[in-house]
Amino acid sequence: EAERKDLLLAAVLIGIVEAADGKPHILLTRRADHLDKHSGQVAFPGGKVEATDASPTTAALREAHEEIGLHPDYVDVMGFLDTYETGTGFRILPVVAKLSPGFSLTPDTNEVADIFQVPARLALDEANYQAHEVEWEGRQRRYYALQYEGYNIWGATAGMLMHMSRRLTV
Repeated sequence: EAERKDLLLAAVLIGIVEAADGKPHILLTRRADHLDKHSGQVAFPGGKVEATDASPTTAALREAHEEIGLHPDYVDVMGFLDTYETGTGFRILPVVAKLSPGFSLTPDTNEVADIFQVPARLALDEANYQAHEVEWEGRQRRYYALQYEGYNIWGATAGMLMHMSRRLTV
């Protein structure tokens, strides 16, 4: 398939946290309900790469700081997943990072309604996802969804977690 040149570059931060139970969790947000696009959806912190960003990684760190108050000093970038193309016109680079203990989070309520963590063992197991199909813009689209404590993790976020689970499977 030919690479699409019309996609806007974006970057998200897949933050891995050692939770109180000593096990890895993945940091997620629920977007504010009043937003025009993707309101109420579960997402990773992140967004469009701006001209002032030195790199997609810089954009992911900037966006995480703006959206949830995560200071970059607590972020240790470990690597990247393959880019993820959305039907809404973005090519997203997932930046995978370990978050050091001691960070604090303050959501920007203009963008983020909630911040939560999902256990990595749950989010990175393909068996926990249900496949769905929907007609969108005249085409049948397939997507995956994971339900966790009242949160519906689906679409691009679920897709990136599925990619990550496949990368980690040996």
